[in-house]
Amino acid sequence: MLGLTRIGLEPARAEDRDHAPAVVVGSGYGAAVAALRLGRAGVRTVVLEMGRLWDSAGPDGKVFPSTSAPDHRSMWFRTRTEAPLAQFLWLDVVNRNITPYPGVLDRVHHGDMSVYVGRGVGGGSLVNGGMAPTPRRSYFTEVFPGVDADEMYGTYFPRARRMLGVNDIDPAWFESTEWYRFARVSRKHAARTGLKTVFVPNVYDFAYMQREAAGTAPRSALAGEVIYGNNHGKKSLDKTYLAEAVGTGNVTIETLRRVTAVRREPDGTYVLTVRTIDLAGRVTGTRELGCRQLFLGAGSLGTTEILLRARETGALPGLSPEVGLGWGPNGNVMTARANHLWDTVGAHQATMPALGIDDWDNAANPVFAEIAPLPMGLEHWISMYLAITKNPERGRFSYDPATDSARLHWTRDQNTPSVNAARCLFDRVNRSNFTVYRHDLFGGNRAFADDFTYHPLGGCVLGRATDLHGRVKGCTNLYVTDGSLVPGSLGVNPFVTITALAERNMDRILAEDPR
Repeated sequence: MLGLTRIGLEPARAEDRDHAPAVVVGSGYGAAVAALRLGRAGVRTVVLEMGRLWDSAGPDGKVFPSTSAPDHRSMWFRTRTEAPLAQFLWLDVVNRNITPYPGVLDRVHHGDMSVYVGRGVGGGSLVNGGMAPTPRRSYFTEVFPGVDADEMYGTYFPRARRMLGVNDIDPAWFESTEWYRFARVSRKHAARTGLKTVFVPNVYDFAYMQREAAGTAPRSALAGEVIYGNNHGKKSLDKTYLAEAVGTGNVTIETLRRVTAVRREPDGTYVLTVRTIDLAGRVTGTRELGCRQLFLGAGSLGTTEILLRARETGALPGLSPEVGLGWGPNGNVMTARANHLWDTVGAHQATMPALGIDDWDNAANPVFAEIAPLPMGLEHWISMYLAITKNPERGRFSYDPATDSARLHWTRDQNTPSVNAARCLFDRVNRSNFTVYRHDLFGGNRAFADDFTYHPLGGCVLGRATDLHGRVKGCTNLYVTDGSLVPGSLGVNPFVTITALAERNMDRILAEDPR
């Protein structure tokens, strides 16, 4: 699959700008599934994406910049980058001043919590680390008691993995390559602590990575590329689901489009107010687009805001009071340890994680911790981790009419269960290996970064704000198809589950709902 080109991205006929049988808002995992399945069913569909299509090279000949040399392409209309790592040796050497531009990564601030989201055709698939685990079946059934686990694990998880291009690293190459020395060191320290590590599949093509290491393919994961996009190797949605969707001939993707309102006409038509911006962020036009079926896949923040605004302004007054509830950051906490001088992690590190510490069976403090790379091009003796914890705390959204936006209510105290669980795990690792935490990386002399998440979940929870297949309660032909369906916690990286749930839901919707 070669991926998308500019051909077919803009409507070809005037009537396409006024009405479409189906509209999908967003182009992340759930939205991409909806677009493909609608297209294959012969439904003419318009996809509205807030970001741009990342298909053209900049002055350096690359589409995306590296993590270590960010430029205007890196962040969504910022004057300075906002990477998760704030400092190194307490020095402000990580972030850079940049020119405002519709860059590929956004950090949305909500007081004590900020959320990283991808901006562009493909959404978060453009900027994530590609880790593609399937959740523990026991925890999946705890999170989704009304979903048939046999169906998910027998049909929809395998389909999602296949469609996303999930693959596994060659264990022999992992053991021998310099690029994963950092992971092997953390594995040794975990084993010394009595902890289990597991290989984690990825949507980055590990065979391509081996060619990178051999010098026979252009480097991406081995060139420090990840949070601002990968130029090679990664099977992002623009190369999988979305490319196939456009290939049906029934799906059109419009870029730099933001949905600011939705209402319903007496005949059942949904009417979206759509604002167009240019590369400088200027609003260049506003129009209305009607559709019979509306699929919201703008992510936990975007989808929840659209529905909350519609309910609170009276545009869709019948929406459930559950809209805006059940949000969580998937228990995300980042931390780092200082290793001994003899435990070198390597100046060369692949940006795609391939190993995790699995302590989810710990009844008191279940944690799955990704062994994260820190590719700085020098030996720094740092082991870094993204811990995913089981935090029962949930946030909620409210509508702020003064700013016409949704406000997340989440306090720092609600992070305490996550930080305590991560601390419990890594205190054990430090004790067993006579190591200590790093306090120079996240700002404020903190050992644990708990003020951001990569995995925003909830806001329109399945079976509460929607029925058990994503149909929004109180409005026919209105659907949610993204991570806002997940009630705040999943125990692993969520995008494979979001994809599989969307596949399941679309099968039922296309089979049962009139079009």
